[in-house]
Amino acid sequence: MSTAKDADSSIHQDEDIAKPAGGEASAYDAAKHGDRAMQLIGSDRVVLTEEDNKRIKRKTDRAILVILVWVYFLQILDKSVLGYAATFGLRESTGLTGSQYSLLGSIAPIAQLAWQPFSSFLIVRVPHRILMPSLVLGWGIASTAIAGCHNFQSLLAARFFLGLFEAGCLPLFSVITSQWYRRAEQPLRIAAWYGTNGIATIVASGLSYGLGHIQSPLLESWQIIFLFVGLITIATAPWIYWKLDNDIPSARFLSEEDKPKAIERLRANQTGTGSQEFKWEHVREMFLEPKTYLWVALSLFVNAGASVTNTFGPLIINGLGFDKYKTSLLNIPFGFVQWLIILLASWVVQRFRIKSAVMVAFVLPVIAGLAVLYTIPRTPGHSAPLLVGYYLLAFLFGTIPVEVAWIVANTAGTTKKSTIMSVYNAASSTGNIIGPIVFNSKDAPNYFPGLRVVLGFFVGTAACAILQAVNLAFLNKMQERRRVQNGKPAKIKDTSMSDTYQDLVADESSSGVDGAQGSAAEQGAAGQQSRIGQNAFADMTDRENDEFVYLL
Repeated sequence: MSTAKDADSSIHQDEDIAKPAGGEASAYDAAKHGDRAMQLIGSDRVVLTEEDNKRIKRKTDRAILVILVWVYFLQILDKSVLGYAATFGLRESTGLTGSQYSLLGSIAPIAQLAWQPFSSFLIVRVPHRILMPSLVLGWGIASTAIAGCHNFQSLLAARFFLGLFEAGCLPLFSVITSQWYRRAEQPLRIAAWYGTNGIATIVASGLSYGLGHIQSPLLESWQIIFLFVGLITIATAPWIYWKLDNDIPSARFLSEEDKPKAIERLRANQTGTGSQEFKWEHVREMFLEPKTYLWVALSLFVNAGASVTNTFGPLIINGLGFDKYKTSLLNIPFGFVQWLIILLASWVVQRFRIKSAVMVAFVLPVIAGLAVLYTIPRTPGHSAPLLVGYYLLAFLFGTIPVEVAWIVANTAGTTKKSTIMSVYNAASSTGNIIGPIVFNSKDAPNYFPGLRVVLGFFVGTAACAILQAVNLAFLNKMQERRRVQNGKPAKIKDTSMSDTYQDLVADESSSGVDGAQGSAAEQGAAGQQSRIGQNAFADMTDRENDEFVYLL
């Protein structure tokens, strides 16, 4: 490996780089079309100790992760209070009839679905410090406006704009996480912000219970709920603009000495640290890959089931015979279980590395819970087992952050990553549209037809997770053959998944795909060591970069 240089080594300027005649990820191309990180460290390797790694990670958690957790919590809270407002008179006050409530649950994801093509472009082109507070302000105003709605049409319009501004949230948060953290660190960080699904459920339950008791001659309980959560969200927008940083080179919480180190610790990811150049070739590649459509199927199936608990959870519990106040309180344990399961799933992924197996394992309790809800009669004597069946559905939330971490870890290139996450969110929105529709109000309180459909969704989830693991294993074999053809060792040690920081190197035990190639690879291994990781910040896709290793 080439000799590492200190963090204060000279920065390579664009004019100092001559365009070569050809070859892979040249210095010229990297400087012109690569990450901003390349402009800071050039082709140099920066000395980074494990102490530096931990210190920078802690700083990043305090500066970036705190914002992600709080904002994602607000997004889930603003979205989920609809179900609680329904138990406090929303439907009666606004004269909702037939399937209109179901349409209110579906219109936000419809708006998200329509906005995704724009979302992927904005995430690349607009600085995160501008984009995130703009989105937050928009959905905060929409949430607040719901309190002033008095009929189905106005509710539909407000919910549409709520979904429109929330559309970029999950893709943006996923991209931000991938640009600041090592692949080994991403599952727990995604769990930290996505886990606020459970916390928001707990808070929404407590808020609806407390605010629902307020007696006002001017406002009804459901209006007070929407005003409260909407105004908090609006007040958050300027705080985000004040605190958030766009990327590592412009990070205010990192010293000039730490910035190159923060970049170096992400080299083994091979996924880059962000570029503001939108590359259409990345989009074409993403749409031509089979793994994209397996991600889409996983997202659609899981989120169709998740939307059922978000929109109809309180109504299902209410259908078990509890009044509106007990219905609110009984969702608190569900939210707590949901939060624990998200953390558990992400910890298991970080511990055992195999995301596909965790996906399948966490789908099984969901299938069991659906079976309980389907088979046990809705009578007062069966309330306890029915609640257990409902709480088992919380395991589905453990699969979502696992899939998000799985996607971002297996996708390189800023444009490709933002696009695949927007496609993922489009599939998620489609699932959120389908979920409430399959649970028709005429089937209350049993919802048997909807339960059968959702059961099929989760069987499909397990099948797609297995197929994706097989596909990624095949892609790794293809990458090994490409490396041998390019004169590199067949295998690369994936240090991005180690618990402690390690420099990216070729696997010393590597051998070629066949005997002749293996011998050539071994003979040239020492000379290739310095080249391993040179493509990491060139904004190459995972298919373009022969050093990329897919995670199963």
